[in-house]
Amino acid sequence: MNTAVYDKTQKNCLIVFRNKKINDFAGVNNVINEFANGGYYFDKISCIAFNSSTEIVSALKDGFENYENTLLFCPKAMENTLKNFAVSTLGGEFDGLNILKTEKASVFVLFSDDKNRLLTTDICAELDKRYGVNHGCAYVKTVGAPQKEILSAINSAKNICCELEFNVHESYGDCKIEVIYGVNTAKSVFDRALREIVSKLDKYIYALEDISLAERLVQLLKLRRMKICTAESFTGGGISKRLVQISGVSEVYFEGLNTYSNEAKTARLGVDEMTLKRFGAVSEQTAAEMAEGLIKDGNCDISISTTGIAGPKSDNTNKPVGLIYIGIALKEGTAVYKYELKGSRENITETAINLALFSAYKSIK
Repeated sequence: MNTAVYDKTQKNCLIVFRNKKINDFAGVNNVINEFANGGYYFDKISCIAFNSSTEIVSALKDGFENYENTLLFCPKAMENTLKNFAVSTLGGEFDGLNILKTEKASVFVLFSDDKNRLLTTDICAELDKRYGVNHGCAYVKTVGAPQKEILSAINSAKNICCELEFNVHESYGDCKIEVIYGVNTAKSVFDRALREIVSKLDKYIYALEDISLAERLVQLLKLRRMKICTAESFTGGGISKRLVQISGVSEVYFEGLNTYSNEAKTARLGVDEMTLKRFGAVSEQTAAEMAEGLIKDGNCDISISTTGIAGPKSDNTNKPVGLIYIGIALKEGTAVYKYELKGSRENITETAINLALFSAYKSIK
């Protein structure tokens, strides 16, 4: 494997110019992740207020003098000022994509608030060309895998093939593991390392390609010629939203109900009033009857139900915030999954949506 891309002497610097009053780093995180996808990492990341002229000059000088590659992530209004400073310091000129290449260093400009002709993939391609790097990437997509098990699987794979590099991106329990390999890596060795990861994480895996969880479920529903319905309480239609974002979902998606109140659960899904009184809305029994109510109508082959307490406060019972139940009903029977999640209301809700989609996928796999 050509390891130039991981050579620590390749110094990459990211300078972010931002309004210090706005603490939104989503765009910056996306840039960092996209570079990691290409096998590149930043040795230094500086965040500079765009009205701090002294700090701007200092950061630019440091980037141009001490790093081989400097990426400027800035508002478009700063474009000319920053490019002029770079040209006066390093010489040369920027091309039409906002790339400055000299013998001393390379400078790339990305706008944080406007469209870019230059893409992060273009920058990674330039760096590949500069360092003679050629590599590929494989993916393992999981839901609910504990961090310790992911790290254990990665370490086992590295013991088989020490040349591999890994990027792990996790969002509400949905995890993408990127396995980066070089063109000189023996296929048999790489395959054995990948099989090691798959064997250790098998029960959490939904795809070995870069595809979303909802896409994977829709693919499988089409393959099985099955239709799906959803009945959601605390997830508030979030599962349905994920599904209807997928092109072609109309072939497999019949309906989604947002039965938030007890009255709705009874009237729309046939949940027994005695079940609600005896066990409560947030219970295994209610989740089962919600899912079964959809199956009984005969309009779908699989149904998902959710009921839980997302917080920040509990209901009028003694049940804790984060307690959730996910019901999966098939014509052959019903299964209910209980989880106790931690974190904010958003974290609990979004994690539950991923767990529900994954449970449906596993039920018909």
